[in-house]
Amino acid sequence: MAKKKQVGRRLEGWKAKKWYRVYVPDAFGKVEIGDTISADPENMVGRVMTATLGEVVQDYSKSHIKMRFKINNVAGDAAYTEFIGHEVTRDYLRSMVKRRASRIDTIHPIVSKDGKLLRVTVVCLTLSRAEQSQVHAVRQAISQALAAHAAESDFETLVKEIVSGDMAREVFKVVKTIYPIRRVEITKSKLEQVAAV
Repeated sequence: MAKKKQVGRRLEGWKAKKWYRVYVPDAFGKVEIGDTISADPENMVGRVMTATLGEVVQDYSKSHIKMRFKINNVAGDAAYTEFIGHEVTRDYLRSMVKRRASRIDTIHPIVSKDGKLLRVTVVCLTLSRAEQSQVHAVRQAISQALAAHAAESDFETLVKEIVSGDMAREVFKVVKTIYPIRRVEITKSKLEQVAAV
């Protein structure tokens, strides 16, 4: 990162600041994803950092998945984060959509076994154009499959399955029995602050 030229008294402010290494949660192997600067460690709590899944797992075929982490703890010169969401890049999503086929988008709130609420966006791509009644049946099946799967997984496991694509594969197995499906992708997830009781 290029450093800006310092002028006058502003140098004093920069001298007071310190660099911190930022780490992802244990679920992703506590990998370092970058550095951030702050004069006071307390000010860093709540700061959001982004990284691609490719950077986190050292597999650059997964660079189309953008991850968001929020700093929740600072110890020494290390800042630790929690997962707050992910999103698939638009160009990757666009490359999956084919002509004369239906794209079924659904947004579902799901609650993990330990009570954390995640809002997930699922994109389901069919082999041929589906009728409205079939789209409705597919949406319902996705909703039930997600809710059932989330209820028996803790938050950490759930996040790993969503990001790795394992959960999308499970949903695919369920919906392909209703209508010929080409692909199921969980394109976005967001941790909501308050879990549904």
